[in-house]
Amino acid sequence: MKAQGIILVAIVILLALAGIYGYFFYNQPQIFLNITKNTTVSTIPPSPTNGKIQEGNIVTLNVPAVDNQGNGVVTIVRVEARPGSGRTLVDINSILFFVDTQNSIQTAKTVASNLTHARLSDIDLIYSIQTNASVVEGPSAGAALTIATIAALEGKQLNHNVMITGTINTDGSVGPVGGIPAKAKAAKDVGATIFLVPKGQGSQTTYTPIQKCEQIGVITYCTTEYKASKMDMSKDLGVNVKEINNIEEAFPYFVLS
Repeated sequence: MKAQGIILVAIVILLALAGIYGYFFYNQPQIFLNITKNTTVSTIPPSPTNGKIQEGNIVTLNVPAVDNQGNGVVTIVRVEARPGSGRTLVDINSILFFVDTQNSIQTAKTVASNLTHARLSDIDLIYSIQTNASVVEGPSAGAALTIATIAALEGKQLNHNVMITGTINTDGSVGPVGGIPAKAKAAKDVGATIFLVPKGQGSQTTYTPIQKCEQIGVITYCTTEYKASKMDMSKDLGVNVKEINNIEEAFPYFVLS
């Protein structure tokens, strides 16, 4: 009887130990080691060329911009279309592309596809912007990106005596931007003879504050009035400024005959 009691106690102890072991084993964080052999990662896989290297169409276009000090500068947009698999690639080099610039590239690609009816599933588009600035931001290069994309898809070269500024919308319309006078001056300084701007921005109105003060007793009363002055950029800056509504109106200005 005593031996049976000892055996029963031993069984209880073993069951208790088994329960404790099971609890700690199944409640420990599990670590899985995944080993791959001879694996390489590429963010830009090579384009399928069926064993042949085919040269694409490369287009460059001067684009006006405004730097942090408000001065007009000129950047160079480069778009390459080559046989591929429908990718949109951006060569940023040392330039930081802001989200709105990336959105402009996507919209430019959409508009260019709609106007040219190109089969983009078989084409890679590579975008790059060359500038001395460390940062490129703002959507004001959207119209220029669209013009360059169309030219790359159609294998056409562009007239560098023509420049454009404006945002791009999915319906192909060109939207308003800021810094038009500074951009127009920058365009003229690099030899542009025609500068395309969004509808309604061919002339600029500025308001100059004029303060008048009057002494009444020991108190000085001052009022500020604003004098409006209108700038005709074609006349005042010496570059032929033309207003356009959309890309279809703008593109013929760039086509070399």
